[in-house]
Amino acid sequence: MLTTIEPNILYFGTPVVLISTLNEDGSANLAPMSSAWWLNQSCMLGMSGKSKTVQNIKRERECVLNLPSADLVSQVDRLALTTGVNPVPDHKAEMGYRYEPDKFGLSGFTQVPSDLVKAPRAGECPVQLEAELVQIHSFEEPSSIAAMEMKIKRIHIDEELLMGEKNYINPERWNPLIMSFCEFFGLGRKLHPSRLAEPFMAKNYEK
Repeated sequence: MLTTIEPNILYFGTPVVLISTLNEDGSANLAPMSSAWWLNQSCMLGMSGKSKTVQNIKRERECVLNLPSADLVSQVDRLALTTGVNPVPDHKAEMGYRYEPDKFGLSGFTQVPSDLVKAPRAGECPVQLEAELVQIHSFEEPSSIAAMEMKIKRIHIDEELLMGEKNYINPERWNPLIMSFCEFFGLGRKLHPSRLAEPFMAKNYEK
């Protein structure tokens, strides 16, 4: 039996991304989000244009996309209801947000220098992607959401996630932290071998 609904959000489940950026004073900001999708060497991020992260990306035109594994959920959750914007915007204050200038210290993630961008990486995350801003797409009015197209410049990855040749990630070892309708989840077991994966694996081993 199907019915029609009008939910507040459409958040069916995507990996959590911790975005690290630089503030105006050179300090680091770290913010969790999950409205992200990937294509080839690019990533599209959907966030409120009023957030500190978006403000920093617009100014610096770069960031690091850190992908936490499911076992880092408690550290990620420490960042909930915090913002790098001071004073806290009224709509966020009403939701219980507070200003936090040291997001890395609060969450327990370690700042690690990046190679190609100025923002630091979150050392405990098994996947860390240095990225530069390509362009920003606006959503329909009156939404303040900004869709930011990011080009991945360098990929850092835990060697334990690799399979065979160094450019292939073993999906059975990668256990990303997933957010679905504002709740945290991990991945379950593999359900069925995928025929789609076969040519990609073969191509990788030919290199």
